[in-house]
Amino acid sequence: MTSKHTPPTGPLGLPKLPAKYASVVMPLFLSVIMTCIISLVSTLRGVGLADGFLVLWLGSWGLSWVIAFPVLLLVLPLVRKATAAVVQMP
Repeated sequence: MTSKHTPPTGPLGLPKLPAKYASVVMPLFLSVIMTCIISLVSTLRGVGLADGFLVLWLGSWGLSWVIAFPVLLLVLPLVRKATAAVVQMP
């Protein structure tokens, strides 16, 4: 009998990405979460719960994310070096 190797799956049943993609996936998730929260707060403070709030917020979120994700990819190596300079690494 032959056994078929099935790759590990993630939360949605999709195959997990190889470890080499972690350096892009982590900033992707971080930028989505952070821009969602910050744009929500900023839009609420700017216009309140006005008519069309959802459309305004989603537009702000999209623009914020388009800027934040590439910036995160660019600055992450500098942040890692700064962290290593002040934190005792194992």
